[in-house]
Amino acid sequence: MEPINDLAHMRQSYQRSVLSENTAGTDPLTLFSLWFSEAKEEGEPEPNAMSLATVNKEGQPSVRIVLLKGLIRNEFQFFTNYHSDKGKNISENNRVALNFFWPKLERQIRIEGIASQIPKEESERYFAVRPRESQIGAHTSNQSSVVPSRDYLEEKFVSLSKQWEGKEIPMPEYWGGYSVSPTKIEFWQGRVGRLHDRILFVKQNDNWEKTRLSP
Repeated sequence: MEPINDLAHMRQSYQRSVLSENTAGTDPLTLFSLWFSEAKEEGEPEPNAMSLATVNKEGQPSVRIVLLKGLIRNEFQFFTNYHSDKGKNISENNRVALNFFWPKLERQIRIEGIASQIPKEESERYFAVRPRESQIGAHTSNQSSVVPSRDYLEEKFVSLSKQWEGKEIPMPEYWGGYSVSPTKIEFWQGRVGRLHDRILFVKQNDNWEKTRLSP
């Protein structure tokens, strides 16, 4: 087995594509939609998976993977338990960061912005189309809390499944969506020799200013 610390020669040469100021255009949301469509067409596994970084009131950052579930009103939308660690962090500090990485396309997109809860009715519409198992799972899991065992979760899941058998499952009061209003969006395209293309859009009032960053 290769030692985990033998990483000096583990590398990949990026040479698939180019990102120029011209191809980046003037609207980062349009470019995001284009890159996202290309990631789906390329067969990237879960192209809507994104890292979500939050910071608590003590200044401790944490990061995890969540799923993008909409680009609504030019804001990035995801859903979770509001009582989870990420929910608590956002209530204390609503400045967050997102990151998409699509290795087949040798691309990533870095986003900074402000997170806020979406209207309850929008969360309810999404909850209604979730798989039934996921709806029950939202009631089963008090996300981020300590549980005595895996058996405890599975027994609770079975109990709730029987309770709502043949019935519509209501959305928990503590569950719903967030939207992230972007203030910065950086597009990263891998290039040969680690001279990657980095185009940054920064929102100034209602306009986006575009610059190129050194790799």
